[in-house]
Amino acid sequence: MRKLIESTLVSLDGVIEAPERWANFDAEATALSIKELGNYDAFVMGRVTYEKFYANWGHTAGNPYIDLISAMPKYIASRSLTQTAWNATLLGPDPSSAITRLKDQPGKDLIKYGTSRFDDTLVRDHLIDEFRFWIMPVVAGSGQRLFEGVDTSGLDLRLTDERRLENGSVILTYAPG
Repeated sequence: MRKLIESTLVSLDGVIEAPERWANFDAEATALSIKELGNYDAFVMGRVTYEKFYANWGHTAGNPYIDLISAMPKYIASRSLTQTAWNATLLGPDPSSAITRLKDQPGKDLIKYGTSRFDDTLVRDHLIDEFRFWIMPVVAGSGQRLFEGVDTSGLDLRLTDERRLENGSVILTYAPG
């Protein structure tokens, strides 16, 4: 059974919005990100993340990281989209059941970037198997916060791994339960 891994960039003050403005990806962090993509064979995204990623990366080629993302299938949760591009498929009217079916298929794990409104459904239905928080040594000041708008009352996390990077970032991995 495949796992759904959520990986989120987080500033020291808990901001997750617009990490392209404050996240520091040096050579080590970039290499690790590219290596990590090899552990997954598909993305799970909410509509907002999909639209942002597609606008920024959907027509970009020649960057090894973006090329890997572009090649991967993407499964999108949306109530408003009727069609997709960029190797993407809509999850349909019951995204939780669709993700459960994806997790039951053979293959590598599934990856979801960022914490979003979609997490309210994923957390409620216990579909996320691991959270990876890339804590960046920066104070963003303002923006959407980690788990903002998500009911986390039933979420009990235990630390399963930690990794320190030379740029001062720390990757903390938590599993529910």
